[in-house]
Amino acid sequence: MSALHFNDWDDAPVRTTPPARPAPAQAGTAAPAPAAAPGPSLAPVNAADKRIVGGKTDINQLAPFKYPWAWEFFLKANRNHWTPLEISMAQDVHDYHHKLSGAERHVFENVLAYLTTSDILAMRNIGLAVMEKMSAPELQIYQARQVYEEALHTWTYQHCIESIGLDQQEIYNRYRVVPAIHGKIALANRRLERVMRPDFDLADRDNLHEFALSYFFFAAIFEGCWFYNGFTPIFALQRRGLMKGAAEQLQYIMRDEVLHCAFGIRVVRELLKEENLSLDPAALKTLWDEAEAAEAAYAAYILRDPILGYNADLHTRQFRFMANRRARQVGLAEPFPGAENVLPWLDEQANLRKEKNFFETRVTEYQTGGALAWE
Repeated sequence: MSALHFNDWDDAPVRTTPPARPAPAQAGTAAPAPAAAPGPSLAPVNAADKRIVGGKTDINQLAPFKYPWAWEFFLKANRNHWTPLEISMAQDVHDYHHKLSGAERHVFENVLAYLTTSDILAMRNIGLAVMEKMSAPELQIYQARQVYEEALHTWTYQHCIESIGLDQQEIYNRYRVVPAIHGKIALANRRLERVMRPDFDLADRDNLHEFALSYFFFAAIFEGCWFYNGFTPIFALQRRGLMKGAAEQLQYIMRDEVLHCAFGIRVVRELLKEENLSLDPAALKTLWDEAEAAEAAYAAYILRDPILGYNADLHTRQFRFMANRRARQVGLAEPFPGAENVLPWLDEQANLRKEKNFFETRVTEYQTGGALAWE
C-alpha cells in the first residue's frame, strides 16, 4: 500500500509512489489524440511601442518598461501599508460623546458621510473606466493597487463609523438626502459615467479628449482637491487634541491620495504629449467653476456653524489654492489667480512620522513610518 502525506498548501493527499501505468488500448478503441503542434512564435515586445491608451503590444508583458515611473509608484504605494484596526479609536469614542460640540459632531459625521461614498466611486472609476483602458501593464499594476487602497479607505471610514456607534444607515444615506453632499457625488458621476463604458472608443479624437478631461477631473480635482481638502475639518479637530485616532487614519489615507493624485497627473501629462492633445480651455473653465461651486456648497453645509480654528470660507479658499497647484502640475493656467495658502499646516499631514507602534507599547520599525519619501 502506498504512503500518503499532506503538503503545506492543500488538504488533498499526495501519493509518494508513482501512479500505475495506463493499460494499453484495447482493440476497437480510439487511440489517444496526438499532441497539438505549437503555435507560431510572436515578435518580442518593444518597449518603445507601448502607449498609455491604444497600444498594440502585449498587455500581459510587464517589462521592459516604457513608463518606469509607474512601477516606482507601485513600489512606493506598497511601503505605505496599513489597516484601520492598527489604530485605537478608544479616545475618539470618548471625545465624540463627551467633548465634541454639536457643530463639531455635525462636521465629523458629514465628512465621513461624504468620504464613504466618494471612495467607492473612486474604486469603481479606476477599476471599470481607467484601468481597463490603459494599454501598458506597468500603469495597470499601480492602478490595481489603487483599487485595493480605495477599498481599504472605505473600510477605514466604516471602522470609524462602527467604533463610534453612529447609525450606519443614516450616515450612508446622507449622500442621497443631503443636497450639498449629493451635489459633489452627482457632479463626479456625470463627469465620469460616459468613460466608464467598455465600448467608449478612444480612437475617436473627441472621445479621447473627453477621456483626458475626465481623468484630469478625477486625478486633479476629485482626488487632488476634494479629497486633499476634504480631510481638513478632521485635522482641525486633531490640532486641538480631538478625534486623534480618526485623524491619524485619515493621515494614512491622505498619503495614499497624494500618490493617486501625483500618478494621475503624470498620466495626464504623458497622455497629452503622446497623443498631441490639448485640453479645451472653455471646457476646463466650466470644469473648475462646477467643482468650486460644489465645494463651496458642501463647505457651507458641513461648516454652517464654524468650529474653533476652521470655517467654510477657509475651506473654500483652500480649495482654490489647491486647484491652482494641480493646474500648474499639469502645465495649465491657474483657474483662481491670486488664491493664497490659508492653511499652510495642511501639507504637514502627508508627512506623518511613526516612531512607535499604534498602541505606544514598544518602539517598532513600522514600514509606514520612515521608509517613505514624499514629493
